[in-house]
Amino acid sequence: MNIYVANIPWKATEEELKGLFAEYGEVSSAKIVIDKFTQRSRGFGFIEMNDDSAGSKAINELNGADFMGKNLVVNEARPKTEGGPRSGGGGGGNRGGGSGGFRKGDFNRDY
Repeated sequence: MNIYVANIPWKATEEELKGLFAEYGEVSSAKIVIDKFTQRSRGFGFIEMNDDSAGSKAINELNGADFMGKNLVVNEARPKTEGGPRSGGGGGGNRGGGSGGFRKGDFNRDY
């Protein structure tokens, strides 16, 4: 089972996160996502557990639990979608300019 973990304290290590989940069963991997520019934790990561029932128990008991002073958000990870636009994309720049195609009085003309 792949588990998504958010609100991870920046000072937490992958080993500390792995140890937290290891109390519920065997953890095959623990990964905290690191920002490629700042090299700091982005505050979320993923845990892989071999046993689905142990993973479900960990999700139920650790969601909202205090970890190093922060309340974790723990869910089953959803598969990454292939292709298509990424959610939360940029909105482009404001080009300013006119207010549209109508001028005041256009609606009162006889054509």
